[in-house]
Amino acid sequence: MNDTDIDVNAPVKTAPRTGRAGTMLRLLWADKLAFGAAVFVIVIVLCATIGPAVLADAASGTNLRLRNAAPFSMEHGPLYILGGDALGRPLLARIIVAAQNTMMIAAGAVVASLLIGGFLGLVAGYVGRMTGEVIMRLADVIMSFPSLLLAVIVLYMLQASIANLILVLAITRIPVYLRTTRAEVLEVRERMFVKAAQVMGASSRRIVFRHILPVILPTLLTIATLDFAFVMLAESALSFLGIGIQAPEITWGLMVSQGRQYLTSAWWLAFWPGLVIVLTTMSLNLLSSWMRIALNPTQRWRLEIGGKSNG
Repeated sequence: MNDTDIDVNAPVKTAPRTGRAGTMLRLLWADKLAFGAAVFVIVIVLCATIGPAVLADAASGTNLRLRNAAPFSMEHGPLYILGGDALGRPLLARIIVAAQNTMMIAAGAVVASLLIGGFLGLVAGYVGRMTGEVIMRLADVIMSFPSLLLAVIVLYMLQASIANLILVLAITRIPVYLRTTRAEVLEVRERMFVKAAQVMGASSRRIVFRHILPVILPTLLTIATLDFAFVMLAESALSFLGIGIQAPEITWGLMVSQGRQYLTSAWWLAFWPGLVIVLTTMSLNLLSSWMRIALNPTQRWRLEIGGKSNG
């Protein structure tokens, strides 16, 4: 057989194809810091999901003999490895149980602000100019008040509950998604595939939700990941000031506030929940940076090259 002869019956070898989830996992593994951050966030989510069902009694049960018990001791059991609080309750159990309220408030506020702000941004960017101007002035009114100051005023007048916290924090974050979505829509609506859909007679609803929204959704998800950390810090600040969640409910911010008066004698009461807040915020920031690259086809090659070099 000559070199130019080709066996048409030979099977064609194709590169193995992986789904979108597999591709995202491979890109995540290429960035080791982001991978570690994702593992930490998953652990926190698991603690928030199953922690209260397992450790609720241990987190609320008092034992005055172990009041302000020192950390790094297994004498009183593994739950006291981080020490005990002013009522002898194990800090480890309380941090795990407090993860549920902290994550619930942050997730609820981010999802609500994303849905409302994203929808208003789609309307403001695609519908007529007059409607868009009215919506943008509404965003300007909200942004004219400092977010924490607005939350303090509203929570001072209302009862401090999880629902009210979610409502207040969501309202303060709506302009972020509204302005971002509008800016993205104004740019995407001028692209050729949108013009083609308009020429073919597609309805405005179909163009917005089937053609424009999928293009801008990665940007919104990246902002939401970063905003999750901001909302969690805002909730912690409100609880620290005493106008957030009140006992017997518990959040990480409330634990820091309760341990403030013991900083000189029992530093661990405020240190451990504060450390968890810092680590969770840092992990979410790392994931946000990774998502900004992984969800952008023009930047994804950085992670792909990094994964090949590590392999």
